Amino acid sequence: MKKIPRALAAATVALTVALTGCTSPAPTPQDTSPGSTAKAPVLRVWSGNSTPITVDFNPFHVDTAMHATFGAIYEPLFFFNELSADAPTGLIGDSYSYSEDGRTITVKIKPGLKWNDGQPLTAEDVVFTFGYGSNASEHLTSATAPDDTTVVLAYDEPQFTSAPLLLGNTWIVPKHVWSSIDKWMDETNPKPVGSGPYQVKTTSDASYSIEGNPNYRDGVPAIDEVQYVGLDSNQSGEDMIKTGQLDWIGQFIANPDPITASGDVATMNNQLDPTVIITCADTAKGCKGAQTDPAVRQALNAAIDRTSIAEKAFAGLVGTSNPAMVLLPRDQAWLSDPSLGESPQQPDAAAAEQILTGAGYTKGSDGFFAKDGKKITLDLFSPDGWTDYNDAAKLIAESAAKAGIEVKVRTVSEAQYWTPISDGDFQLAMYGLTQSLVADPFTIYHEYYYGPSTDKVGTTPNGQNYSRYNNAVVDAAVKKASATNDEATKKAAYAEIQAQIAKDLPYIPVVLNASQAFFNVRSFTGWPTADDLYANPLPYRAVASAIVLTHLKPKQ
Repeated sequence: MKKIPRALAAATVALTVALTGCTSPAPTPQDTSPGSTAKAPVLRVWSGNSTPITVDFNPFHVDTAMHATFGAIYEPLFFFNELSADAPTGLIGDSYSYSEDGRTITVKIKPGLKWNDGQPLTAEDVVFTFGYGSNASEHLTSATAPDDTTVVLAYDEPQFTSAPLLLGNTWIVPKHVWSSIDKWMDETNPKPVGSGPYQVKTTSDASYSIEGNPNYRDGVPAIDEVQYVGLDSNQSGEDMIKTGQLDWIGQFIANPDPITASGDVATMNNQLDPTVIITCADTAKGCKGAQTDPAVRQALNAAIDRTSIAEKAFAGLVGTSNPAMVLLPRDQAWLSDPSLGESPQQPDAAAAEQILTGAGYTKGSDGFFAKDGKKITLDLFSPDGWTDYNDAAKLIAESAAKAGIEVKVRTVSEAQYWTPISDGDFQLAMYGLTQSLVADPFTIYHEYYYGPSTDKVGTTPNGQNYSRYNNAVVDAAVKKASATNDEATKKAAYAEIQAQIAKDLPYIPVVLNASQAFFNVRSFTGWPTADDLYANPLPYRAVASAIVLTHLKPKQ
C-alpha cells in the first residue's frame, strides 16, 4: 500500500478450503517415541500453499509471498495480539510514544540487533523502511534516526489510531540490501535477509523449509526447522494431520471430532474475520452492473438466509456477522446502534422486494426484477474447491431468486480469483476481510472503506478497498477518528461510519468465518490455549504464527 502499509491482510487469505484429491508428496512422520535417538522433530505445516510453490519472499507482495515471509523472516516493530487487550509486544521495537498532537511517533528499538546475515540492524534501517516501496506515505513528513536505537516519525496529520498499521504491519527491511533494488515489486527475494527467528533453508515446488536464525536476538528457537508443504487438497490436509504426517494446519473441517479424538491433536476455533460478498460498488470508479445500485445491495442483504448458510455451508462453526463490522463482544463499546449488532439471520423476500420496488424496479413475468428493461443479473464467483464459500454462494443465489434477484454462481481457479478483485473487473465475489488487530475497528474502516485507499477499475488500489467504495461522510469520519485519542470523539466518528456502511453495504456481511487451527500436542508443547491466548494459532496468520513458533518446544 502506498499510503499506509497494507500488510494487515498478508498471509491471512481465507483458507477455508475443502478440496478433493492431492498431487503433493506426503511428508514422512518422524519417530518421536520415548528412547528415540532421532534429532529434534521438524515441524510440518500446511498454511495453504498449493503446488507448484512459487518462491517469493518479497514482504511487499502482501497477497502472494510465502507465509513464512511475514513474521518468521521479516518482522514489524511490534506484535499486536488480536485475541487480547494487552499492550503490544516489542519485537524489533522496545517502546513507542506519541507527541501531544499525535503527529509524531518516537520509537525506541532494541539495542544490539542483527540481520540474519550478521549485519547490524539499527534505526537507520527502520527509517529507510518507512520511506521505501509501498511503505512510503504522502503524510510522512520526515523519518529520522537521532541515534542507533531511536526513530522519529513525523506526519502531517495525527496518527493516534494507526499504531497497528504503522508499527504492527510495516515489515522492516535491511537498507544494505533493499537500497540497491529499484524495481521492488519485481523482486522475488529468494534469499531474504530478515530479523525474525527463522531464515530460509531450502525451497522447491513441493515445499520450503526455514531454520533457526543464529543471529536472532532471543537465540535460535527450540523448533529449529519448520517445513511448509504444498497441497492441492484440503482433504489431504485433514488426512495428514489425522495420521501424524502434518503437525499444524489451519482450515475448515466440518467435523473435527475424528481429528482430535486420540488426544494427539488439539484444535481452536476463533471466529474473527467477516466473510462477505464484496461488490464493485462505485460507477465513478468504473464499476459496472446492477450491484452498483445501493438498493440492489440492500435487497440482496435482506434476501440472504444466513442461518441456512451457517449450518449447511459452514457446519455451524461460524459466528454471527454484523453490518457495523465490529467484532462482538470485543468491540461492544464502539457499537453506536444496537440494531447494527447483527445482520438479519432469516431471509426476508418481502422486504427485499419492497426495497427494489421503492427504487423503481418492477418484477417481470419470469419472476425477476428489472429496471428500464434491464433485468438484475449478478455474477458471483469464488475459488474452485473452497467448498464452504462455493456452497454459501449457491445458497445465496437460491434465496436471492426467491426475492426476484438473479444471481449466477461460478467458480474460478485460485490464480484467477485474485486478479479481477484487484483490478475491479467483477460484480460480486465471496471474500474474507481481516478483522482489526486491536479492540478498535479503525483499521477495518480505514483499510476497506476509506476512499483514498482505492482507485479506478483497472488499477490496483493503494489499500484494500477493493470494492472501490467512496463516501465523503465515511472519509471525513475516518480522518476524524485517526486524529484523536478521545474516546467520545472517536465513538461519534464511528457512529457516522457505521450508519453509512450499513446503508451502502459495499461489503455485504455473511458470517464470521470459522478460523480453525489443528496442531500436534503429542510431539510439541507451547501451543496457545483458551487460558493463554498469547497469539492466534492459525499457521497463516501474519506475525502471530511466528510468535507461536517461538513458543513451541519438542515434547520430551
